[in-house]
Amino acid sequence: MKKVIILITLVFTQISMAQSNESVHLWPNEVPNEKELKQEHELSDDDRNKVIRYSKVTDPDFLVFEPIKANKLRAAVIVCPGGAYNVLSTNLEGSEVAQWLNSLGFTAFVLNYRVPQKQLGALNDIQRAIRMIRKDAEKYNIEPDKIGVLGFSAGGSLVARASTQFTFESYSKIDEVDNLSCRPDFSMLVYPAYLDHGENNSLTPEIKVTKDTPPFFIFGSATDVKYRHSCTVMAAALYENNVPVDVHIIQEGGHGFGLRPGNLAAKMWPQLAEKWLERVLDKI
Repeated sequence: MKKVIILITLVFTQISMAQSNESVHLWPNEVPNEKELKQEHELSDDDRNKVIRYSKVTDPDFLVFEPIKANKLRAAVIVCPGGAYNVLSTNLEGSEVAQWLNSLGFTAFVLNYRVPQKQLGALNDIQRAIRMIRKDAEKYNIEPDKIGVLGFSAGGSLVARASTQFTFESYSKIDEVDNLSCRPDFSMLVYPAYLDHGENNSLTPEIKVTKDTPPFFIFGSATDVKYRHSCTVMAAALYENNVPVDVHIIQEGGHGFGLRPGNLAAKMWPQLAEKWLERVLDKI
């Protein structure tokens, strides 16, 4: 009974959030590289650690989180939750992070990209989201050249892919929005995953860093044993191509901590990220 009550509470929390934040769907007609029909996001019954998880997304969208008082930078961040490309941890690594960004005066967008195991579809979704937000920059009171991306775990993988494959047309153009650039202006990875799938744990081959790759912030922990090399191989590739990068790897923290209290890493990364955002946006 207790588990049922918790799940019901999480559902109502998600419904309340959706009602208070505008939902913008990415694809007006058919969804590219999607075999299933559009449907409402499917909620997982896995509610461990009070995390709301979407187990299926076929009609991707983003939720708009506007700050009460915008800062002078007029910048925006698209937040990509993690979940191993199987689910989306939509509150832990989505709405909670968006609200933190709002507290700093940033407009935030939580991207519900396609899952499970639809990596090409997810890339379609983030490219389309960047273009749509860039088109509507005036509506959101942001600068079209100050749109960044922030990803956690698998969401970090997606952010790295979007930040290095912006010249790759991953789907066929459907309207004038797709003529706009899908290059992020800055990129942030927090305990990213799947970036070390090259030979001998080198950089994943599809991630090709060049001098045109946007500046990066990377944060991870040494006790994130399964994924910690993602931080180092990505940082090395950025260094080698003279792309500005701040990389922080602390001893303790593990994986999947988000902003939740009780974890030193969860306390440290937002402080470091805030200072980095101020510096990097001042140069854009």
